[in-house]
Amino acid sequence: MMLSVIIPTYNEAASIGSLVRQLQQHAPAHTIEVLVVDANSPDGTAAAAQQAGATVLRSPSPGRATQMNYGAQHASGQILYFVHADVGIHPDYVRTIQEAVASGYEAGCYRFRFNSRHPLLRLNSYGTRFRGIMSRGGDQTLFVTRQLFERLGGFDEHYCIMEDFDIIQRIRRQARFLIVPQDVVVSARKYETNSWLRVQLANLTAFSLFFLKVAPSRIARTYKAMLNYR
Repeated sequence: MMLSVIIPTYNEAASIGSLVRQLQQHAPAHTIEVLVVDANSPDGTAAAAQQAGATVLRSPSPGRATQMNYGAQHASGQILYFVHADVGIHPDYVRTIQEAVASGYEAGCYRFRFNSRHPLLRLNSYGTRFRGIMSRGGDQTLFVTRQLFERLGGFDEHYCIMEDFDIIQRIRRQARFLIVPQDVVVSARKYETNSWLRVQLANLTAFSLFFLKVAPSRIARTYKAMLNYR
């Protein structure tokens, strides 16, 4: 079963080349394709991805849900694997995902750990062992069979934020979902720019508004207003 790795990007020139090479390094020959779906980044992300060996697609419009759907439309694999540009993937990802699908799991994600020794971030990482929706997220990467993805209608492009939580909720209503007992490595840059407490409050606010079915555009504005970005 071939994996199509789909990476939505915007201004990720510093990390995308390393990720593409890492994905290729740990994949047996002819088992993956890497599709980078860029939202017209001005920093050279597309060129860096192409130089590293990825197929680069220009998204018709920005937004992770739109970009990932666009990548899925152009993918040829039976399994779609959605990965953020600043994530460090598990080196055994191809075999693990293929075996999970062969065992009857149509979708799943990894646990994560941060690239930081901050003790409170270790607590956050430990929480990803559990099944609650608040313990999930796009940083953990997401694999889903093409058949299930098409049955769900892909990511809901209404969500300019929280699109990953929305699709995981919909997946769980229809299919078996696996939390792989291995870690991907997640960037701690948001916590380095803000305090741990500040990010936790922003996350809790976004979740609360999401469950209250507040418009995603308002959730996004509120979330960004609560945090500093580099």
